[in-house]
Amino acid sequence: MPVQNILGLSRLAKPLTSAEGNRILERDLYRCQYCGLDGSTNFENSLIMTVDFVHPRARRGRKSPDNLVAACRPCNVIKGRREFRNIEEAKAYVMSRRAELQKEWEARTAHLRERKVSAAT
Repeated sequence: MPVQNILGLSRLAKPLTSAEGNRILERDLYRCQYCGLDGSTNFENSLIMTVDFVHPRARRGRKSPDNLVAACRPCNVIKGRREFRNIEEAKAYVMSRRAELQKEWEARTAHLRERKVSAAT
């Protein structure tokens, strides 16, 4: 058994170079493959575009074009290191989780909106 397996270590795919990342973003037209955010619409959107390993790099995902997609940073963070059979499953999870997080945020901030309304009157 190799020493790396005994210690629980494994080789990860190397991080992407800027050129590799730009090729993926260009291939996907700077559009998040999870939520559809268009990174070419404005400068702010372009700042949050990343490249995601569909099968996570941390779980031995390969650095091949078929395993890489354009993703906005929020979707990339939501997906995290979770493993999915394909991009469709990952997208379904991300969109479901985004909806849950939005409901939680709306519930937490409802009192702030109410305070603003009452302060304005």
